[in-house]
Amino acid sequence: MSTRFVTGCGLANELIEARQEKELGRLLQRYTRYGLLIIDELGYVPFSREGAELLFQVLATRHERASVIITSNLGFANWTQIFGEATLTAALLDQLTHKAYIINCHWESFRFRESLKNQEEDCHC
Repeated sequence: MSTRFVTGCGLANELIEARQEKELGRLLQRYTRYGLLIIDELGYVPFSREGAELLFQVLATRHERASVIITSNLGFANWTQIFGEATLTAALLDQLTHKAYIINCHWESFRFRESLKNQEEDCHC
């Protein structure tokens, strides 16, 4: 299965640059052909209005046609912080959650746990 892994911020920036270079149509076509699109770290950096609209366009095009995995540190109630527009966010969540598997993870960060372990070993505490 053809797969594309990209951060949310990276995807938004790629889409904005493609629009500026008059290559957006070609890039959108490429993103519709992936069997699986993985968008990581959605919510770590808020999008500009343009970035949010373009990301919505990618996800709307893939809706019920191809698989998407999204990782985020924010619950759906806070996604307006990412996309900045309540109506756009509601429409996006409506599409994303339709026929979706939602997995909420409430565990401690592996990297944070490793960091604490390394500090303890360095201190000999």
